[in-house]
Amino acid sequence: MRLTQFTDFGLRALILLADHEGEVQSAAAIAEALDVSVHHMAKVLQAMGAAGFVRSQRGKQGGVALARPAASIRIGAVVRALEADQPLVECCRADGGACVLTPACRLRSILVAAEQAFLAYLDKFTLVDCRIPDLARLIGSAHAA
Repeated sequence: MRLTQFTDFGLRALILLADHEGEVQSAAAIAEALDVSVHHMAKVLQAMGAAGFVRSQRGKQGGVALARPAASIRIGAVVRALEADQPLVECCRADGGACVLTPACRLRSILVAAEQAFLAYLDKFTLVDCRIPDLARLIGSAHAA
């Protein structure tokens, strides 16, 4: 299974926010720390806000923060939300896709079951499980290189 870059950036942003739980971080600061474009990070943060993982704060000291405790944000839920528009394969599209094998194919049910097992496994973990000791030093050394 391969996750989109969008989801990858979202997970990394949440790990960073969990490290600064309770603090507001700007999209620019998050993007810089993670070496991601600000424009792309803003889109990711907007989607995570719509999904209820982050909350926005407007104004001079604006930015985003976790919308709820890190211990209550399950990795599987984040992946489900950010990958919602990304079907695993053609026949898993909302419109059924255009695969000519779909009417008789058994692969779809196998892949759907595998995806569900993957997400169920991710549901066992929260952002707390993903925290990185001394994250600030790690990010600082990555920018110094």
